[in-house]
Amino acid sequence: MSRETTKTDDPAPQVPRSGTPVGVAPGGFTYGMRAFRHRDFRIFFFGALVSNSGSWLQNLTVPFVILELTGSPLWVGLAGFAQFLPSFLLGPLGGSLADRRDRRSVLLLTQTAMSVAAFVLWGVWIAGFHEPIVILAITAATGVFSGLMIPSWQAFVPSLIPRSDLTSAITLNSAQFNASRAIGPAAAGALLAIAGPAWAFFLNGVSFITVIIALWMVKPESTERAAGARPGTWQSFRVAIVYISQRTGIMLSVICAMLVAFFGNPTTQFTVVFNKFVYEGSPTVLGLLTAAVGIGAVAAAPLLSTWDTRVTRSAVVRWGLPFYALAIIGFGVAPTWQLGLLALLMTGAGFLAVIATTNTSIQMIVADEMRGRVMSVRVMGFTLAFPLGSLAQGAVAEVWGPQKTVATFGGCLLACAIYLASRPGLMATLDAETDAADER
Repeated sequence: MSRETTKTDDPAPQVPRSGTPVGVAPGGFTYGMRAFRHRDFRIFFFGALVSNSGSWLQNLTVPFVILELTGSPLWVGLAGFAQFLPSFLLGPLGGSLADRRDRRSVLLLTQTAMSVAAFVLWGVWIAGFHEPIVILAITAATGVFSGLMIPSWQAFVPSLIPRSDLTSAITLNSAQFNASRAIGPAAAGALLAIAGPAWAFFLNGVSFITVIIALWMVKPESTERAAGARPGTWQSFRVAIVYISQRTGIMLSVICAMLVAFFGNPTTQFTVVFNKFVYEGSPTVLGLLTAAVGIGAVAAAPLLSTWDTRVTRSAVVRWGLPFYALAIIGFGVAPTWQLGLLALLMTGAGFLAVIATTNTSIQMIVADEMRGRVMSVRVMGFTLAFPLGSLAQGAVAEVWGPQKTVATFGGCLLACAIYLASRPGLMATLDAETDAADER
């Protein structure tokens, strides 16, 4: 049940499908999982889980083989830069497509293209072209299709469920993505140890078939806009920027996502560096370390989806962001892979708390006709901050070493988190429920 449905002019008590009378905050595991009541969401969830697990096979394998080929943390940072920079550059076009075209059609086309790119990478590898620049080029091509796809993906989920179940759907969708961060890397660790990189690249290509089938099966309301005069891509993007600037809750959500992406998220790529140079671990240990982030996020998902009527979104971010920063610092200073694993579990929980909650804030506030473009701005912010953070941390690690680098960046994030926590009025804007502009 959403907050807006708790108000009624009828004096008789209302009991929704959850069985909780109006006026009583619902809760419990079943309530947190309520988005699974809807057929289309279930189909999309499981199709995406398989596909994203395949993507994480590749996301771990690429930096692993890059590090094996070059021995350089800087090249690992370049891999993240190549993957995510195109998503930033194509954000305005992706957002425009999400608001002007049928979102399912956009997803079908881009997912098919990403599958082809994955098979090309597999073909290049088995043909013996083990050049880092070739791998980065194909990774960048995947980033191009991803940049066109992500705004439609983010805007597509609300069309599968009623607004009253939106918080559950967004949290579970984030949990699905992070579950794939556990499944994919764990499988990658085993494949790299037993069969080598080729199988990881091949299975990633195959995994896209599941989400393509799922997209054909679901029947959401059409999101294609009526024909007629439409503003161009850049004009539409400018409208979105003005729209966000007038809604502090959305703007703060974007900023928080960028902070996480720049200071914290490159840690997930640095597991390959820690495994090689700090822990001297095996591919299996590498798979466990990378999977830990996803496991921590999945463990936190039921808690987040259950408490959405009991704890404000601003409170979750106010506590979740410093928790995430401390977990990053903990990973940076961990002397053994076992302690590093524990820190990464907490990193995953903190990541989900901040990213899923700020995503929910945007989805609750934004008007549907602006949803694709606004989500594209969020994606652009994240996908710009992430590769810049990866590049910065890779360069610094060449001089300082990986442990001091990660701990320092985590300390910077902690300082940002403390500053935001000291501004309760600003944080409260995350709890807005409508798309009304702020009064200024």
